[in-house]
Amino acid sequence: MSGTKISGTKWQATILTLFPDMFPGPLGHSLAGKSLNEGIWGLKTLDIREFARDKHRTVDDTPLGGGLGMVLKPDVVDAALQAVTATAGPRIYLSPRGKMLDQAMARDLAAQPGAVFLCGRYEGVDQRVIDAHAMQEVSIGDYILSGGEVAALTVIDAVVRLLPGVMGKAEGHHDESFETGLLEHSHFTQPRVWNGIEAPEILASGHHRKIAEWRLAEAKKETQTRRPDLWKRYLELQSKSSKE
Repeated sequence: MSGTKISGTKWQATILTLFPDMFPGPLGHSLAGKSLNEGIWGLKTLDIREFARDKHRTVDDTPLGGGLGMVLKPDVVDAALQAVTATAGPRIYLSPRGKMLDQAMARDLAAQPGAVFLCGRYEGVDQRVIDAHAMQEVSIGDYILSGGEVAALTVIDAVVRLLPGVMGKAEGHHDESFETGLLEHSHFTQPRVWNGIEAPEILASGHHRKIAEWRLAEAKKETQTRRPDLWKRYLELQSKSSKE
């Protein structure tokens, strides 16, 4: 077992992977890295290959029924999962067949004491061990990656930034994309005029209520234009809320 573990951490990420050196990767930098060093969250990695049962440290085999590629063996993966039975939190298998990661899922995971992430490789993991451990399958999008490590990094980053003390004031999350059901409004900074293009005049007015109204209108416009699916869901939620 390797990785970073600081006594008293509030949220613990445990990674089962064939490539432990991929962690913390980008999570060792910026706010995630700072909060990792401060003990706001912790990281452990387990090398799945350490649980292989033969002298060649074999972790995979050909698919039953034939076909291309290799499949991670259930006995090896089960042994790795058994090694973390005392670790609190859901067991997550990163899979393109899983439930799509969204902000609501990130919030739910942030409310847990942590999570165990199983990173598949090759064609995937024997389904029997996934079922035996009642693993929650999670996808980060409709595309194929070489393994679950990058997906695990993505999920952890989405969760860590929600932990208390990582980003400062909690209200800083409120207006971000997906937190309100809308995409975020456009952002502007100094200089007021850049390359002959002036930032929206309202933002320099000092009128906070009107600025908030402008930002909300912009968020609605951007969502309606860029993500009609989100816009439809937003309208449905607004309609449901008004009836309650």
